[in-house]
Amino acid sequence: MEFNLFTLIFLIAALAYVVTLLWLNVRQDKSVVQSFEVVPKEFSAKINLAEHQKAAQYTQAKLEISHFEIIFSTLILLAWTLGGGMNLLDTVWQAQTDNRLHIGAGFIMSLVILGGLIDLPFSIYRTFILEQKFGFNKTKVKTFIMDLFKGLLLMLIIGLPLIYAILYLMGVMGVYWWVYVWLVLSGFSLLILWLYPTYIAPIFNKFKPLDNPKLSAKINTLLERTGFKSDGVFVMDGSKRSAHGNAYFTGIGKNKRIVFFDTLLKGMKDEEVVAILAHELGHFHHKHIRKQMLASFGLTLFGLALLGYLINQDWFFHGLGVSRMSDHTALILFVLIMPVFSFFITPIGNYLSRKHEFEADAFAAKHTSTDDLISSLVKLYRDNAATLTPDYLYSAFHDSHPGATIRINHLKGQTT
Repeated sequence: MEFNLFTLIFLIAALAYVVTLLWLNVRQDKSVVQSFEVVPKEFSAKINLAEHQKAAQYTQAKLEISHFEIIFSTLILLAWTLGGGMNLLDTVWQAQTDNRLHIGAGFIMSLVILGGLIDLPFSIYRTFILEQKFGFNKTKVKTFIMDLFKGLLLMLIIGLPLIYAILYLMGVMGVYWWVYVWLVLSGFSLLILWLYPTYIAPIFNKFKPLDNPKLSAKINTLLERTGFKSDGVFVMDGSKRSAHGNAYFTGIGKNKRIVFFDTLLKGMKDEEVVAILAHELGHFHHKHIRKQMLASFGLTLFGLALLGYLINQDWFFHGLGVSRMSDHTALILFVLIMPVFSFFITPIGNYLSRKHEFEADAFAAKHTSTDDLISSLVKLYRDNAATLTPDYLYSAFHDSHPGATIRINHLKGQTT
């Protein structure tokens, strides 16, 4: 095995990545412990001490499994790369066929499936032990297994042809193959976004039109006032898997849907539901989805261009423990190591996302009652056992939404 300077750079980056993640976890744990006995005053009227302490304990339980996952996943990364795992898997597929595309597709699919199997115990623990302990899990074993098979089937039907297309373009389009791959990936993303509401999401959940006439009338009034057109307002059977509540809109063009989890509707007044919807419409009004999509396309193009350079550098392969240079190993190496090198710029993306949340809140406050929006958010924090006192650095790296106290105080400022 031939290692080089890039090996050292990778190991230093991986160590910094792990240490920083664990340090942030410790800070988050310390933050919730310090506020364990007192409910922040912004929430004391709506959230009692027992509910606040449940959220703290839930946060700590998630941090405990996170500690182990961080270390374990990094060891798996090292095993795949410097440990020779990718070399071994590549050798197995090289022995099966001489077809370059079949070798590459088989290699990538095998690695994805093996990765899913490695993560399976963590998924089982989170669903049937951690979530169960805090009263959130509603997933039955049959549903869990069916979700796994449905996901695998979708990956074979949708993902496998995409992998073949990418590998084909990498092999035949010359030095600027990455431009063509980017065009395919961008088109594929738009297609999936269009297909998701009507064809993909219903594979996993049932969606029924909202059957509350009074709430529907209030929603239609809001939609008309804000100029939003959708394919309908639907209720999803989120309670099939979890007690957590949420709402979202999805799709592009005319194929857009507004979706409420049934768990959210059970605990909210009609005015609070409308306020939550107004927040989601705020994202639409400010074109946040489009901006995020364009940013994603730009980052993907940059990443593919960088891979276009690295794919011809033997130090990139050898430095990561891969002896045979190929398109498929380059692609997987890049995907595996990018989180390690890009982690330290995640606060930038989260900052922009939180800025979007503030803008969406301001839009909702303008078109509905600020008090109703605050009340709905407090209920969501309470019902989802979200910590009210996150550490600010942990939040900067992990949270796309503002912290509870910051967000509520910002909304209260809208009324002054």
